[in-house]
Amino acid sequence: MVSTWLWIQFTLFMLIMVGVSIYAARKTKTMEDFAISGASLGPYVLGLSLAATLFSAATFMGYPGYSYAWGFSNLWLYLAIFISAPLGFITIAKTVHKQNDFQNSLSLPDWLGDYYNSDFLRVGSGLIMLFNLFYIAAQFSAGAQIFQNMLGVNYLTGLIAIAVIVVGYVYVGGSYADVYTDAVQAVMMAVTGVIVFISGIIFFGDGSITSALKNVSDNLAEQDGKLLQVFNPDSNYYAFSAIIGLLIIQFSFSAQPQLFNKVLSLKRRRDLRKMIIVYIVAAAMCLFVLFGGLYARVAVPGLEAADLALLEYVAWGFPAVLAAFVAVVILAAALSTTDGLFVVMSTVFANDIFKKVLVKRNIIKVKEENVDKIALKISRIAVLGVGVAAALLVLNPPSFLADLMWVGISGVSAGTLGPIMYAVFGKKKASPRAAEGSMIIGMTAYLIIVFTGVESSPLAAGGWATLIGIVAMFLLANIFKRPVEA
Repeated sequence: MVSTWLWIQFTLFMLIMVGVSIYAARKTKTMEDFAISGASLGPYVLGLSLAATLFSAATFMGYPGYSYAWGFSNLWLYLAIFISAPLGFITIAKTVHKQNDFQNSLSLPDWLGDYYNSDFLRVGSGLIMLFNLFYIAAQFSAGAQIFQNMLGVNYLTGLIAIAVIVVGYVYVGGSYADVYTDAVQAVMMAVTGVIVFISGIIFFGDGSITSALKNVSDNLAEQDGKLLQVFNPDSNYYAFSAIIGLLIIQFSFSAQPQLFNKVLSLKRRRDLRKMIIVYIVAAAMCLFVLFGGLYARVAVPGLEAADLALLEYVAWGFPAVLAAFVAVVILAAALSTTDGLFVVMSTVFANDIFKKVLVKRNIIKVKEENVDKIALKISRIAVLGVGVAAALLVLNPPSFLADLMWVGISGVSAGTLGPIMYAVFGKKKASPRAAEGSMIIGMTAYLIIVFTGVESSPLAAGGWATLIGIVAMFLLANIFKRPVEA
């Protein structure tokens, strides 16, 4: 019965997405349209898009999976996302948007390259965006697992299906398709978060939140006392130092390229506050989904794959039509994050490398009137290439979807946040060599931390590497000679 409802609702959802994509395609005429929606969007649709992009399928499956595996210690993640990420937006967004009045940049690598006048930084940070293949792959795997577990479609077929869907509408509509579809998906995700939270109060507390939390806590204590610990030694939150790393990486998440582009898409800088408020409200509602993992541990203990906790929970207790709705929302979450990443990565190849380096330096000779047309074609070809590469990474599903996602986030943050933070807080513009050095040191630090295993938490590993990149940037800015101001 659930599968029937899921097919019906998913079909309706896709019809809506097709309609939105067709509308977006009509508005996508230039490379600027493809990358940042012509910098013409308002705060409400972008605030919702921010929330939808932040909360991916790995969030809606992976984060409840963390709760299922590690219990109440996962609420540190709720705190970090609710506090650190908005703080990052507030800190970074105004400076980025203001500077772009002069730069007219189309992506994070483009913005850094223009700000520091460094093609090495532009291309280097652009190549760092390839880390987001892991992020995209996590979303593809989440979608494929829904097709497998709720529709009876084998994993590989589901993987191909979700990849084709995302590639198709980003190929057609670019950033407009990304933002407009995200707004629809954000509303669905926020509603789902609230529904999941309230369901546990009904199932385990007869309508009383106090009784529900007590009964859930008592049950978890009987299963494993570690599930109630503030710092679970078996989790990513094993000590206070890991929490500091978590807060740092969540702060840096605000400068992820797929979110950075949303800031560049805003038409009026005075609307930044409205945009961030809409994001915070939507995010708070979405975050309630973390409780689904705790409820699932009570309702369906003993799952081998923690990432399936939310799906198993809704199948256990929800009416078929509502369980199907939750599954569709998770598929929507996969789309909402993945489409933004596709736009970012295709922009890197088309704008940041082809247009701003190869053509500008006459490495490739193209007539001026043809440059933008060729760039738009390259961006769409890149979408196809990225889709294939990401799908190949998850031909077999990972142990934890969220861990794979954080590889992508951490790699990008470690290499780029130092130059971004100096642009925000530095009193004078730093030397390009300082920014380039920070990028290299941050990336190297992340690779060392990961491959040596000195930090077991994938979130904290990204946080420490990002902090090293930031410190390196501020030190190098005082070592290298500053550029002469024009």
